[in-house]
Amino acid sequence: MSRRLATSLLHWATGILLWLLLSVDHRIYGGLGWAFILSGGGLCLLGLVFGLMNGPGPKLTGVLRYAHPWLSRAMYLLLGWAVVALAAGSLGAPLPGPEARTLLLALGAASLGHGIFHLWRHTALCDGALRRITPQVLHKHL
Repeated sequence: MSRRLATSLLHWATGILLWLLLSVDHRIYGGLGWAFILSGGGLCLLGLVFGLMNGPGPKLTGVLRYAHPWLSRAMYLLLGWAVVALAAGSLGAPLPGPEARTLLLALGAASLGHGIFHLWRHTALCDGALRRITPQVLHKHL
């Protein structure tokens, strides 16, 4: 499996699992929580070992171009923090600081902003931002 395919699959799996986690009572995460921990942890691990695969693209300019890599790193940091907090809490040893649920809510808000930003890039800048992370079978619909 290529790095690009693994990143894409883990990206979408983590996003879907995050929204599923946010839609259920936090006392019954169970296997859903562990699936999120594995997919989110895998995505962070890929980013740590091989670096991030994203970039601002040539059409993104100004402050957004400068902020793009830092916002990406912040998203990965928040994801990693939520994964570790959820894993620690699931093992009965919660971390000091915000609870895992609070971090998941923050990650949900950040991921919503992430999605809106990339929809804007794809439609306003026409830079193919969505083609970079969607499976090729969906490209004809973008």
